[in-house]
Amino acid sequence: MDTDSIMVHVVKLRPEALLPVYGTANSAGADISACLDEDLVLAGGSYGKVPTGLSIQLPVGYEAQVRPRSGLAAKFGLTVLNSPGTIDADYRGEVCVLLINHGREEVRIHHGDRIAQMVIARCEQATFTETISLDATERGSGGFGSTGV
Repeated sequence: MDTDSIMVHVVKLRPEALLPVYGTANSAGADISACLDEDLVLAGGSYGKVPTGLSIQLPVGYEAQVRPRSGLAAKFGLTVLNSPGTIDADYRGEVCVLLINHGREEVRIHHGDRIAQMVIARCEQATFTETISLDATERGSGGFGSTGV
């Protein structure tokens, strides 16, 4: 374990659940897997909540971002519906993944399939204060393509 890494405690809610695993030494996201009693079939255009059988405890000041796996997106059109999904440091329920099938063919999810990746990231809470004006910038209020395509 790297000296800079943080500890994330994981509870297996089911004995057959698989712990998150980094695919390579420098992977940003750890693969998380489906924990299913039976296959889940997602027809083209449909979505579903896929359980992982895990709950996690993050240190205060961190979040877990649930992101798509590029291979599933490229091969099947399968992605995370609310990407990235956020798991807050105070959440203790089961980690589930909302998958959507943007492809034309149905996709079958099996127990143990790697369905998403989880990135652990530091996050800050802000203090919001009301004001009557904001500092001017070159961009101003231009958005949604205002700086080019």
